[in-house]
Amino acid sequence: MRIYLLGFMGSGKSSLGKRLAKKLNYPFSDIDEEVEALAGMSIPDIFLKYGESRFRQLEQQALHISIHFHKAVIATGGGTPCFFDNMEFINTHGVSVYLRMSSASLAYRLEHAQKQRPLVENYASEELLSYIEEKLQEREPYYLQSRCIIKGETVKVDQIISLVFGH
Repeated sequence: MRIYLLGFMGSGKSSLGKRLAKKLNYPFSDIDEEVEALAGMSIPDIFLKYGESRFRQLEQQALHISIHFHKAVIATGGGTPCFFDNMEFINTHGVSVYLRMSSASLAYRLEHAQKQRPLVENYASEELLSYIEEKLQEREPYYLQSRCIIKGETVKVDQIISLVFGH
């Protein structure tokens, strides 16, 4: 079974995904890392050199590569479900889990994160919160198509296992 973790940037998809994969003894795949491998450069460099549209094409390509795993935990990019037919693809080829978080929690995490995020790096605190609220309004209709929805601020690996496997 493929388990796709969805949510806004900073919701913990990668860190939680690694722990979930370890507990299930599944391989872990991060769509952002796969995009970087396909492009041979970092995501900030892809945005700088080619723009968001090229990034989204590479992201879709990386998502389609994920079906080569029979069993895996896959952390999607924050926008992955919102482009092309990606959400339909995810739900057709695995179980989707949306790590739902408030915009305030996401803003706090992103402000205090060490990882560079090209879409938000130039925002001050209040601007960041407004940006997140706007983007969540755009993206939630896609995220809410997930098979499982769980509160991201307090999620535990065992909760996801119970939701996905029904025990």
